[in-house]
Amino acid sequence: MSLRQYEYALAVAEEGSVTAAAELLRVAQPSVSQQIRALERELGVRLFARTPTGLVPTVVGRAFLREAEAAVSASRRARAAARAGADELVGELVAVVQMGFGTRQLPGALGALRRRFPRLEVTVFEEPSSAELERLGRQGVVDLALMAACEQSPADAHHLGDEEFVVVLGAGHRLLAADRVVLRALEEEPWVRFDRDSALDGVLLSVLRDNGLTPATGARVSQTATAVRWAAHGLGVTLVPASAVPHGYEHLVRPVSPAVSQPVIAVVRRDAGPGETALLELLRLEAWHGTASFSPVS
Repeated sequence: MSLRQYEYALAVAEEGSVTAAAELLRVAQPSVSQQIRALERELGVRLFARTPTGLVPTVVGRAFLREAEAAVSASRRARAAARAGADELVGELVAVVQMGFGTRQLPGALGALRRRFPRLEVTVFEEPSSAELERLGRQGVVDLALMAACEQSPADAHHLGDEEFVVVLGAGHRLLAADRVVLRALEEEPWVRFDRDSALDGVLLSVLRDNGLTPATGARVSQTATAVRWAAHGLGVTLVPASAVPHGYEHLVRPVSPAVSQPVIAVVRRDAGPGETALLELLRLEAWHGTASFSPVS
């Protein structure tokens, strides 16, 4: 077995077909088919089953792919560490961010990282689910995770600062006249909420229940920017981290009373390399502040 075969199998699982996997990998289709067959012969199992919608991993295949993903990720990190010099870092860094957190801070840190290591390839993706973030961390497929602290946060997590949550109101809303919105004043409002397994929806539910409120759902969305835009158009109010408010909507934002905030942490893989270490330090230098920039215009 080879790492290249692992990569082929992972691509087939991701794309659902040999043809699409070959296009993704930029290799000939017969090469992918041959390598998958050779891998299955060596293992003595079927990794994929053909269905009307494409190729899907078998039960054994799913177990194999979890380990293959970890092996490929470890190989990339090893190559990066071996090629790291005093002024150069070549390789790949994979970061995952809990949706809505660090929206303003992460781009600045990544920009500084790119200027320091221009040949380092950085992949960042957002994940709304706390459970999925935890799974990815356990599997070792990400180099750095940025998220809100929770009961399951590891002991070696790095506290970066706090994200204050703000309410976004529709244009012309009566409560825009206030400097701070009392949560109980939103009792009759519909809410623009997030996916049910999202950490942001969990924060919203917890905050409202703590204040004796039951949210009436006006809409559900998957992205914080969408929630802000829908709230701005009167589809309901929403509660988001202050840093997640897109430019141009600051005038519709108010802090809430009682104040709501979440500690933000970074979790770095145990055998962290120079790229992850540098990104962590750059994140520490970013400003983690609350709602100072959202003061009502007088």
